[in-house]
Amino acid sequence: MRPRPARLAPAGPARLTPARPARLTPARLALALVALALLAVAGCATGPSLENQGEVTAPPGDSRHLTIGSAGFTESDLLAQTYALLLDRAGYSTKILSVTNREIYEPALESGRIDVVPEYAATFADWLNAKANGPKAPPVGSPDLATTMTALRRLAAPRGLEVLDPGRAVDQNAFAVSRSYAQRHRLRTLSDLGRSGLPVRLAAGDECVQRPYCEPGLRATYGIDITGVDPKGVGTTQAKQAVQSGQDQMVLTTTTDATLDDFGLVLLADDRHLQNADYIVPVVNRARAGGPGVTRALGRLNTVLTTADLASMNEQVDSWRRLPEDVARRYLESKGLLGKARGDVSRR
Repeated sequence: MRPRPARLAPAGPARLTPARPARLTPARLALALVALALLAVAGCATGPSLENQGEVTAPPGDSRHLTIGSAGFTESDLLAQTYALLLDRAGYSTKILSVTNREIYEPALESGRIDVVPEYAATFADWLNAKANGPKAPPVGSPDLATTMTALRRLAAPRGLEVLDPGRAVDQNAFAVSRSYAQRHRLRTLSDLGRSGLPVRLAAGDECVQRPYCEPGLRATYGIDITGVDPKGVGTTQAKQAVQSGQDQMVLTTTTDATLDDFGLVLLADDRHLQNADYIVPVVNRARAGGPGVTRALGRLNTVLTTADLASMNEQVDSWRRLPEDVARRYLESKGLLGKARGDVSRR
């Protein structure tokens, strides 16, 4: 199971999962330090912060040399590799920079030190909102994708960022129970669980007791009788084992968790749409990557990539120990998006 990291947001409205920092290996630490150094240079070169400059109105650009940012966890690495392969195919020269948190890579995206990142619509909208309006600003992300995208694009545009169209893949918080428990009580949805009146001990992060998308939301939206939160983390092995053994009845995980079958668990559908619309969206620096070439290249992924596809790719990396680039390449080739298999792609 991958760690649930790097959607690192300022305090305030945010998605339930803890920020996703990657494992801090020496290599990742070195990359992060390089990124910080780049940002320091950018700050000296570009003068005042965006908040003091007014709205960014640069025309869309089409640099042929693009840096793609990854937040350093499996899913972000996979998406970054997928973007790189599609852009390489379209004639761009790409390199990937792994940066472990949003506090570093989002300013780098604004400055043009990073040109493209894979993001999560509702989470990024709330993060930009908190950055612009303070940590106590009401959330703008919502379960409705159109509403979320409108808010996200409104917040991104003044920062010189362009949010491309989302596809079908979404990585949201999700709740799972054991398959035997679901069969015994005839549960398919969270509404079914609420109507059952069953007492439920929930394996989740300790923040679940106060986050609106977790215990309070399950009570208010579905009427589920949460008797306690077992603080074992979001989608961790320990949390899933607790539900597998019957110690807990339900676990908080994500829609792209590919290990549920290994523990005999099944997701209950969020049929009343408690969770926000965290669809995968590419975000680009408009002045360097806002042209139609990048939009067309990355838009090809929208027609094929599903949540199930993303879960499968995560599993191949996390459980089967395959390299993200190899998994991304095989996936795109299987969908006919790279044509004939090519040799190793140069990262200049």
